Amino acid sequence: MITEKLLEILKQDGVVAIATLGQDGPHLVNTWNSYIRISDAGRVLIPAGYMNRTEANVAFNPEVLITVGSSKVQGLHGPGAGFLIKGSAAFITSGPDFELLKSKFSWLRATLAVTPLSVTQTW
Repeated sequence: MITEKLLEILKQDGVVAIATLGQDGPHLVNTWNSYIRISDAGRVLIPAGYMNRTEANVAFNPEVLITVGSSKVQGLHGPGAGFLIKGSAAFITSGPDFELLKSKFSWLRATLAVTPLSVTQTW
């Protein structure tokens, strides 16, 4: 499900948007392309330093939407490519997916682990 084009985007500078829905409505938080890792099982792993409202929303409703893109990667119609990832999320604080990110980002308190349900190139 994770394509080579998406992996290429994650190597570039860029902003990632993560949308969740909680009891108080929708919430959006950002991170960087270069912070994301893909587990051997194909889960999207995102380091969480704060993301407290995101965590509360995921506990209420685990569905997330993530957008990622780069102007430096060839897209469907020219320069620039982006993806929409729809998935089911959980915050984890132990285990191999947590340790993988903890070894890269000493400041993280948890790993936002997203199991993709669909990955669609949008541009």
